[in-house]
Parts: sequence; structure tokens; C-alpha cells
Amino acid sequence: MNRVITGAHYGLKDWLAQRITAVLMIAYTGLLIVLTIIYQPESYEDFKALFSIQWIKIASLLFFTGLCWHAWVGVRNVLMDYAHPMAIRLTLQVTCIVALLGYLIWFLDILWG
Repeated sequence: MNRVITGAHYGLKDWLAQRITAVLMIAYTGLLIVLTIIYQPESYEDFKALFSIQWIKIASLLFFTGLCWHAWVGVRNVLMDYAHPMAIRLTLQVTCIVALLGYLIWFLDILWG
């Protein structure tokens, strides 16, 4: 008996993306805790100096990109499960994508602006 699997095959990729981005976010949070303990920033200027270091900016960008991807996979899966009319689902998905891209651009402006 040959079993033919059809469909979008999102399951494994989504599961893996969620786990990888979750590990990335946990690692960044741990790094931020360690940096806060080491540098002990107490003012806005101290935090600004900490986040002016290039590798911290890159790590922050990776974190926020992972956060957006993690959010997109979760929201898309929820919408696929609960928003059955195609027009409503597509509208909500496009709205989510536009919002997440806007947040990412805003984050880049804050980080490198």
C-alpha cells in the first residue's frame, strides 16, 4: 500500500521554526541578563551605550527577527484553525504580515537610527 501525502506540508517546518526561534529568544534573553549584570546600566545613557555595541545590535536584530517569525507562525496557525472563511483569513494574515514588517522596520530605525 503506497500512501500519497499531499498538501502544504507546513507541519514540520512550522514546528522546527517555532523551536529554533524559541531557543534563539531564550539565548538572547540569557545574554541580556548576563550583560545587565556585568555592565549594570542605571540610566538611559548607560543602556544606549550598551546597545551601541555592534554585536549586541546584531544579536538584538536576530532576536527581533526570530520573534516576528515566531509570532507569524503562531498567528498563521491559529488563523488557519479558526478563521474559516478564506476572505477573512487572508485579510487577517495580510494585516498580521504588514504589522510584523512594520514592527521590524520600526525596530531597525530604533536600533540603528
